[in-house]
Amino acid sequence: MSTMPTKAQILDWITANPTLTAKRDIAKAFGIKGAARIDLKRLLKELEAEGHLHKRKKTYRDPDRLPPVSVLRILAPDENGDLFAAPLEWHGTGDTPKILMVTRPSDPALGAGDRVLGKLQIVKGEDHAYEARVIRKIGTTSRKVVGIFRKGAEGGRIMPIDKGDDKEWLVGPDVTGGAKDGELVEAEQAGPKGRMGLPKARIIQRLGDPTEPKAVSLIAIHQHGIPDDFPAEVLAEADGMKPAGLTGRTDLRDMPLVTIDPFDARDHDDAVFVEADNSPSNPGGHIVWVAIADVAHYVRPGSKLDREARKRGNSSYFPDRVVPMLPDRLSGDLCSLHEGVPRACIAVRMVLDAEGNKTSHKFLRGLMRSPASLNYQEVQAAMDGAPSERTEALLDPVIRPLYAAYEALKEARARRQPLELDLPERKVQLGEDGKVTSVDFTERLDAHRLIEEFMVLANVAAAETLIAKATPLLFRVHEEPPLEKLESLRETATSAGLVLAKGQVLQTRHLNKLLNDAQGKEEAELINLATLRSMTQAYYSPKNFGHFGLALQNYAHFTSPIRRYSDLIVHRALISSHGWGSDGLSQEDLELLESTAEQISDTERRSMLAERDTTDRYLAAFLSDRLGAEFTGKVSGIAKFGIFVKLDETGADGLVPISTLGNEYFDYDRETNTLMGSTTGRIISLGQRARVKLIEAAPVTGGIAFELLELDDSKMPSRGRGRPTGGRGRMRGKGGPSPQRKAAKAKIKSAKVKRKVTRKRK
Repeated sequence: MSTMPTKAQILDWITANPTLTAKRDIAKAFGIKGAARIDLKRLLKELEAEGHLHKRKKTYRDPDRLPPVSVLRILAPDENGDLFAAPLEWHGTGDTPKILMVTRPSDPALGAGDRVLGKLQIVKGEDHAYEARVIRKIGTTSRKVVGIFRKGAEGGRIMPIDKGDDKEWLVGPDVTGGAKDGELVEAEQAGPKGRMGLPKARIIQRLGDPTEPKAVSLIAIHQHGIPDDFPAEVLAEADGMKPAGLTGRTDLRDMPLVTIDPFDARDHDDAVFVEADNSPSNPGGHIVWVAIADVAHYVRPGSKLDREARKRGNSSYFPDRVVPMLPDRLSGDLCSLHEGVPRACIAVRMVLDAEGNKTSHKFLRGLMRSPASLNYQEVQAAMDGAPSERTEALLDPVIRPLYAAYEALKEARARRQPLELDLPERKVQLGEDGKVTSVDFTERLDAHRLIEEFMVLANVAAAETLIAKATPLLFRVHEEPPLEKLESLRETATSAGLVLAKGQVLQTRHLNKLLNDAQGKEEAELINLATLRSMTQAYYSPKNFGHFGLALQNYAHFTSPIRRYSDLIVHRALISSHGWGSDGLSQEDLELLESTAEQISDTERRSMLAERDTTDRYLAAFLSDRLGAEFTGKVSGIAKFGIFVKLDETGADGLVPISTLGNEYFDYDRETNTLMGSTTGRIISLGQRARVKLIEAAPVTGGIAFELLELDDSKMPSRGRGRPTGGRGRMRGKGGPSPQRKAAKAKIKSAKVKRKVTRKRK
């Protein structure tokens, strides 16, 4: 080009070529040589003076346009589920431009706060200025902290409530967000470390008084980033829903499908009914019906409800509240199988033989009307001979057939041998004021087991149907334990005088034999816990790797679409495979199947951690007014820094710091997972009975600390002033190990050698 470019042409070139913006590059692009360079320099100066360009060293850039390749910070999805981003740098005079992220199935999962290198394209006629595609992910979400704000002369500090984090955060005077001293706050990292190497933070939300009972679950919700407010658009979409009619459905309203749930259940998404199979070819057989709320009818692919449900992944349950996956209009109303009202469902009819084997099954889309919403206790009482007024009428036609089918399923279960862990579940009971009144262990009834077996059967049927129809789905995967965890379990079993077979392909029946051998022994709970810890964590995947714990090859989650997004995907797959309507799997569902599996596996783990942390805090609150009290329990964990004791009364876990373990040093043996005293040779191992004194219970963090008084009915020596305070790697005097320590070491060494010899012989 021999003629001088216009200002607009120069700006377009700079925008399209962000790496070639020096005057020399611009001159070369437009063919400007010699004296004409002076005119180009004048044009660039004018553009700079007019604010169109910003000179950086020897390059120019249009400050009101972003370069086509920019570093972007991902924002939270909007009410439509669309993902937007903001440029990390913006030097323009107007508002920061809005950038829509156009993602592909192969792109990495993105979340609010992530940083990406993006390729930008200007768009016109939209409410956003640019669209961007991911080149690569280059950063992650800025760190957040929930803690207590302590006001200072220049801003203040945040004391984290996470019991594993004792580092304070500095808050500048201009980023306190108006927080008051002692208030619970949520903050995010803000820049590099401040004085004394402490990280800086800005407060983004005030959460109120940390001593209020409602703060316990609120802390966990914010600490783990669980969304607890629905956008107005999502609520409006749910509120506009109408009940489903009979069109395109099988009429099941005369079938007595009953729901059986906990007495305080917030939703009812499954119903059951059993009748004897009168077919001459199946003597003693049963027909089992399981009907599940048809959530897919209301939550359509790509809708605001769908995008919000996928983001949440599942409902989260706390003692004082539920953070639901779906708004209450659906979860508590239209999708809940309430007594006496017509409700849309997807049902499966399963035929069992007399031994509990499923011989056939068939899915259908129906409309049901439950005659009764029952709870586990009243169903069990009716079966045990104490029916209530309302269960008496249901005893023969409904309840007894359920138990008859369950007896057959128990036989099939015994042959299959799923993992039979015996770990009582703790339930925190709250009073009207939100404070803990008691911590009980949930009673396990046949009514609970009955429903569980029916749900497992329905989940298997769903997986088998979709596999047979070659329809993509999300499997519930539980892989076998890794070798190193099995070896640790084997060590624990050996220390308890038990044996876990080796040298063969591990099956659940091998673990069940170990659990059965431990039954009735002092170490029974220890072996159950150790077995649980050896397991891998279950997850969702579009690939089928089987379910080790249930001893099943084909397994998917189908029975809880109100509270799990995985089940909603399986429902859509069933709709597509049967041709029931246009609300089945969408193309986007199929493209995102892998990332959906990762997303909901992550949200499930998030909820589990939040629920566990909440229970820990409630337990600490429950015990906080009993400081100095003595309790009995068992050694449940051993580490370099101390031992953990689980209380018999509440199941609460607390730490006994190693510095409080008497007048000697203790060394940690990783191979045997024991502590051994330097003088007495005392060995502390898993499963030992303990008596402890409560010395600390912090409701805000959930931290509990004990002093060890007795171990296996033997008193622990009190710690003397100026004497050793535990630990390892310190001077132990010049006299060498004591005779007791020598004997203890010899005993441990002998046990190790014996185990090695036994392994070689096998």
